[in-house]
Amino acid sequence: MLRKMGEAVARVARKVNETVESGSDTLDLAECKLVSFPIGIYKVLRNVSDQIHLITLANNELKSLTSKFMTTFSQLRELRLEGNFLHRLPSEVSTLHHLKAIDLSRNQFRDFPEQLTTLPALETISLEENEIVDVPVEKLAAMLALRCINLRFNPLSAEVRVIAPPLIKFDMLMSPEGARAAPP
Repeated sequence: MLRKMGEAVARVARKVNETVESGSDTLDLAECKLVSFPIGIYKVLRNVSDQIHLITLANNELKSLTSKFMTTFSQLRELRLEGNFLHRLPSEVSTLHHLKAIDLSRNQFRDFPEQLTTLPALETISLEENEIVDVPVEKLAAMLALRCINLRFNPLSAEVRVIAPPLIKFDMLMSPEGARAAPP
């Protein structure tokens, strides 16, 4: 077990170093078995954090993200968090003014993360395969940049299904009522 943990730590370190050394605008820590965002990464990336526009933390074991994560990577354009155990976002997500796309699919959201409705550049929200029943349709309708929201395989209320279509000017993807995602 210690060997596997050591391999996972080495993999994360290698990926972070690649980002720093190449001057890349992408940090890809997908499938690294992370249960939290490693604190040491903030220090390593402190001189390049403003240059990072895409972070992928998909398919880890994250239960939460900190406010420090959101404020450190304030220039993000895309945030990929699918396949974790997230059930909420820190309020500081509202500081991501340049964010265009966020993928929160296959997490544990029961409530729609309403802070997302304050992001002026947000074009795409994916919340597929969560447990969301209610959606702030009016706030979403007021988002000028929003082009698509994916809510497939959520137990959306009948009210959302009826009220949303005439109010929105973007694509709202929903599964038929009662549909469930296939097991992995």
